[in-house]
Amino acid sequence: MAVNDRLKGYLDQERASYETVPHHEAFTAHDVAAESHVPERQLAKVLALEEEGNGHLMVVLPAECRLDLSALRHAAGRRRLSLVREEEMRRLFPDCELGAMPPFGQLYGMPVYVDACLSKAPAIAFQAGNHHEVVRMVYAEYARLAKPLLGEFCTHEREKSVSE
Repeated sequence: MAVNDRLKGYLDQERASYETVPHHEAFTAHDVAAESHVPERQLAKVLALEEEGNGHLMVVLPAECRLDLSALRHAAGRRRLSLVREEEMRRLFPDCELGAMPPFGQLYGMPVYVDACLSKAPAIAFQAGNHHEVVRMVYAEYARLAKPLLGEFCTHEREKSVSE
């Protein structure tokens, strides 16, 4: 599977400047970073969350970070957020390999929250809907396209966090 059609169509329609980088198959954010030779602080890890009766949202973190769920709940104004289950992921992202969704919430009908430390990176990379290719672009270009809500959602404290 190459860059998924939905993502490629959107990037091309918006005349985005980006490159695709193939790599050996990898499933964890750490392994994707290593295989694609992208620093973990620049590789975007995407998590989907839900609140019953209040829809879904996407949060984007550097691969090296863990999610501070309480910070995201506060920023999003949602008190009962939880990670989306595997079967729901397949329904929400039918054109992506499981766990390889790109960080463009609007392509899937959900808001996207991005940790502010990614906005300080000169460029970011993210999975292209599959486990063997990343898309790399300047952060400002990503922000122009995704229109994310910025906040501080990273933590290194295990008891308050959620990982990939």
